[in-house]
Amino acid sequence: MARWTAAALVCGALGTGTAYGIASMDRDDVPGLATESDGRWDYPRLTLPALPEGRQRPYSDGNRHQIHHADLRDLLLPAPAGATVDKGLGGGWVRESRYLSEYAGEHRAGLRQALADYGVRHIAARGWTMPDGTTTRIHLLRFTASDAAEEFSQSVIGAGLSPDAALVGAPGTRLDESWEWDELTGPVTLHVYDEVPPVGAGHTRQAYILAGDTLALVTQTRKGAAPAVPFRQTVLLQSQLLG
Repeated sequence: MARWTAAALVCGALGTGTAYGIASMDRDDVPGLATESDGRWDYPRLTLPALPEGRQRPYSDGNRHQIHHADLRDLLLPAPAGATVDKGLGGGWVRESRYLSEYAGEHRAGLRQALADYGVRHIAARGWTMPDGTTTRIHLLRFTASDAAEEFSQSVIGAGLSPDAALVGAPGTRLDESWEWDELTGPVTLHVYDEVPPVGAGHTRQAYILAGDTLALVTQTRKGAAPAVPFRQTVLLQSQLLG
């Protein structure tokens, strides 16, 4: 737990406007980063985007509806050093069909209707692949209101012991109960899942981050086994940006 507490101390500066990717600092400066065998990725310096004049961040006292007024694309976690960025997921807007392609075919029609019913306004996404073959994809969905985002998460995705909407290549998943990161992610709500063994050709980890009017889907897939350390690092940093 100590090394993840260190991550919170570094990332906590986001609340005041600026932070550093925990692996971009000198490794001797932060407990748990003394050797490269830790497995974390080298993310660039992170900054919260500027807000329109008179607007507040989602969990401020004056923003009781928890609206993200910043450009959603600026809230996407950047790719770490050494990554090959997916040209189709370069950090801009994506169509609903691109988001739906993450899910198994039998879920797509219902999800498409739910996106309309619950008032999804925008979807932004970024994806990349690391030299070890680990592929990351992050989708941010902004709804018309925080209540709509929460209802979509609970009733459509199924934020329970396993999601109701299965991802492509990950038909069987379970809640990863090793995650106890509320003190690190602040006010956002996390649901983190891992595949039930035996996994197929690719091992997929996934997380849903509910933050006010925005729901994030973070996935990491790798042939054989997707490493836990960079997945946790990625989810924590994306949570900090949204919270």
